[in-house]
Amino acid sequence: MQKKINMINLKINQITKTSFSQSGKHVFNQQKYVKLIGIKILSAGIFLFLIYSCSLSKQFTGENLMIKEQGTFSAGGNIITSKGVFDPLKPWNEIQGGQTRHGDHADVFYQIPVNSNHYPMVFLHGYGQSKRTWQTTADGREGFANLFLRKGYGIYLVDQPGRGDAGQTTEPLEISAIPDDQTWFTQFRIGLYPNFYDGVQFPKDSKSLEQFFRMMTPNTGNVNETKIVDAMSAVFDKTGDGILVTHSAGGSPGWKTAIKNKHVKAIVAYEPGGFTFPEGEVPEGNRGGAGVPIDEFMKLTKIPIIVYYGDNIPKEETKVASQNFWRNVLSTARKWAQTVNAHGGDVTIVHLPETGIKGNTHFIMSDLNNRETANLLSKWLIDKGLNK
Repeated sequence: MQKKINMINLKINQITKTSFSQSGKHVFNQQKYVKLIGIKILSAGIFLFLIYSCSLSKQFTGENLMIKEQGTFSAGGNIITSKGVFDPLKPWNEIQGGQTRHGDHADVFYQIPVNSNHYPMVFLHGYGQSKRTWQTTADGREGFANLFLRKGYGIYLVDQPGRGDAGQTTEPLEISAIPDDQTWFTQFRIGLYPNFYDGVQFPKDSKSLEQFFRMMTPNTGNVNETKIVDAMSAVFDKTGDGILVTHSAGGSPGWKTAIKNKHVKAIVAYEPGGFTFPEGEVPEGNRGGAGVPIDEFMKLTKIPIIVYYGDNIPKEETKVASQNFWRNVLSTARKWAQTVNAHGGDVTIVHLPETGIKGNTHFIMSDLNNRETANLLSKWLIDKGLNK
């Protein structure tokens, strides 16, 4: 663009010099000169505006998200009915019988990009989190939802029953307000509060940390794994074939969702805390519950699965409880992968620091290098033919 501006300036200078020529052959006419210069400047301005507009168009066309369809829906859930007869003439705040309550469902926000790939991605959050886990980061960058929309995948973001926008439940639970931010800072391997781990992929400014803490959200009901699995299965009944992406506590119901619903064609799990083993093969310390019949377990061997873990998980026992917790989880993950693969499955465990990607916390999808980790997942999806 600068070259074009220089050319325009040169032309104007040439016109000026010609008009003021002292050769005697050119007679200067001020009125004509002003008019001519005015026309040239106007033309140059219009030309520059068009160039600038085209530049903006090119700049933002590549950045804009082209969405073909988006919306929200509820999936699954239960309905309970109180005894008695409802009287519509009584005041709204008078407790009456004969009424229903809808609850225990999942709440889903979805976006389908123009020219989307074949399999959509269904995202399930972890403990104390909601769909916001996938939408943004502590410092306001794009989360996995946008990053994979840009790669052509339809995305479905789920709030599990009793969490976030799916707060309506059928079993009451007292919500605690006990201060616990520092516990989660440490448990999520950001550091040993108040200190950050060296080289951690987490923004260290106070505003980002505040935003991170404000992403936590409580359970609003006594939600159990069965309700989550039922709701997630209902989500896949709606989406059809897709890729299930889980985080942390969402990992355990994720395995059982794939067992329950044939529409789950692959699983991506970020730091799952528990695993589904066959009966009789559950190792000590597994946080994924009792084993399942072998015929159910075998369904996990029919789909590709990849599991990611971040940094600051020690190889040996330490004095730090949070590190030992994740050390045991990673050890169980490797045992689980061996078990699934021994039965003919396709499970890959990726411990990121062992691949040269260092500093990741428990929130790999929103760390400072989340574009790099998203590209890593994208390559796996392509390798498995899941991007078609």
